[in-house]
Amino acid sequence: MRNSSLDLKLIVLAALVLAAMGTYLCWGLNFKFWEFALSIRIPKLLAMSLAAVCIGAASLIFQTLINNYMVTPCLLGMNSLYVLLHTLLVFTLGMGSFIITNKNLAFLCDLALMGTVAVVLYSYIFRKTKYNVLYVLLIGAVLTTFLTSVQSTMVRTMDPNDYDALLTTLVASFENVNHEVLALSFGLTVALTLISLPKLRLLNVIALGKMHAQSLGVDYDRNIRWLLLYVTLLIAIATALVGPISFMGLITTNVARQLFKTYRHSYLITGTMLLTLLILIAGQMMIERIFVYSIPISVLITIGGGTYFLYLILRGQRQGRMA
Repeated sequence: MRNSSLDLKLIVLAALVLAAMGTYLCWGLNFKFWEFALSIRIPKLLAMSLAAVCIGAASLIFQTLINNYMVTPCLLGMNSLYVLLHTLLVFTLGMGSFIITNKNLAFLCDLALMGTVAVVLYSYIFRKTKYNVLYVLLIGAVLTTFLTSVQSTMVRTMDPNDYDALLTTLVASFENVNHEVLALSFGLTVALTLISLPKLRLLNVIALGKMHAQSLGVDYDRNIRWLLLYVTLLIAIATALVGPISFMGLITTNVARQLFKTYRHSYLITGTMLLTLLILIAGQMMIERIFVYSIPISVLITIGGGTYFLYLILRGQRQGRMA
């Protein structure tokens, strides 16, 4: 009965997502130019879907590894690294440089740098801290502060015209999605997921804690190290594709836990991805139809995520007083 209830919730949520997709594709569609309109909307929808998969899965897995539902993978510093990379390129080469104007090359540079940091830095730190996830989280917070400070210093001495143009690349956007970049991101995400699938199946056991997982025969440290690397690479792919929006994971993971109320990660991860996609589609429709592209979608995500974060803190304090 329990599984049937969870399956029904997933089916209803999937139906809502399909309805949102259909509404986004068809709303206000001029049938004289439907081919042109769909050629623009379909890549946006595919980019939102891929971002939802990467951010939703990475956020929920990260919270399981940290054993804290109030954190997001952006604490690992990938967002700040993305902002610093773009600022550094504009600062040194100018906004008209070939690396920046060529979207394929810019995406590969973003992904290569963030992927290298994920593989080298976090793997090295993880070994040095004797597989302590909390130390990695602390180092990620320090790294975020350091990268933000460096980026702010460069911005103060940057040409004002370059700075104005730079701002548009530092916010999440689903406009003008490159088909080649989208295909590459999809291929990388599928490949990483297939490689990580044996580790993902152990999440239910890992969530029990190190002692219980080891008593059940799980190589806890090795699996934690790989899953943390997997999370970082997913965030790197999503950030390089559309910009920094991993704060979205704070909203959808907690809503998914409240909706499904289960420890089984197959339901939680799927539910989180569907909720993320639903919110992204709704937000993009608001940006296009209500605000007429006057604000980026990251503004709505930040406002909604910040409000929900305060709600979670106040609810936790209220429940603590009641207990």
